[in-house]
Amino acid sequence: MSNYFDLTGKVALVTGGSRGLGYQMVKAFAAHGADVFVTSRKLDACEKVAAEVRVMGRRAGTYACNVANWHELEGLADAAYAAFGKVDILVNNAGSSPLAPSSLETPEQLFDRIVSLNFKGPFRLMSLVGSRMAAGEGGSIINISSAGALRPRPQIAPYAGAKAALNAITEAFAFEYGPKVRVNTISPGRFLTDVSKAWSEEHKLNPTAALRRSGSPEEIVTAALYLASAKSSFTTGSLVRVDGGIA
Repeated sequence: MSNYFDLTGKVALVTGGSRGLGYQMVKAFAAHGADVFVTSRKLDACEKVAAEVRVMGRRAGTYACNVANWHELEGLADAAYAAFGKVDILVNNAGSSPLAPSSLETPEQLFDRIVSLNFKGPFRLMSLVGSRMAAGEGGSIINISSAGALRPRPQIAPYAGAKAALNAITEAFAFEYGPKVRVNTISPGRFLTDVSKAWSEEHKLNPTAALRRSGSPEEIVTAALYLASAKSSFTTGSLVRVDGGIA
């Protein structure tokens, strides 16, 4: 079963790929045969991950980019295509969910930053890469959303709204770039990434979820491999929950 999700000969571009869920997906794609292009705001962090991928026998490219900045994304797409000649898998993983004291006290700068990173940036990158995929041999786009979009709470209202918008455009892009390009969303719940170090023990336990716990980062891998591979050839415009059964 190690080759069930075979990605041999594929190229994956992963935003926010230097840590957390993005890092796990980068390593999983490489382990299943893909070459990987890693991007985040910090080039040294990307290079560290790329070195690990090369040790695995796969090619890796890097690029420093803030996905929230619309004008940087064309350069990112061009760099990935210059490095590998194609992109078969795009994962819009970069995101951030800062808390606000209240909706009334949410400053415009924070609101714009949240929406830019979690919605505007992925929209632009999907258009840049998805259009090239559609003009070529096709591909798979995976948007990483959040359980917060399905169960919004006041403290994360801008983030929840941005991720809900990302869920909506997943289907729009599936129709725009289909049938050669498949576009799907993974909706994660709480995962014990580096961000979770600031959480209380009760929050980590996630008592309101059906599984009564938070996820380990590697538990995102199978959903990502499924959507990236040909095994999901009849799956598009969908939302896959990986959240432990949130309530």
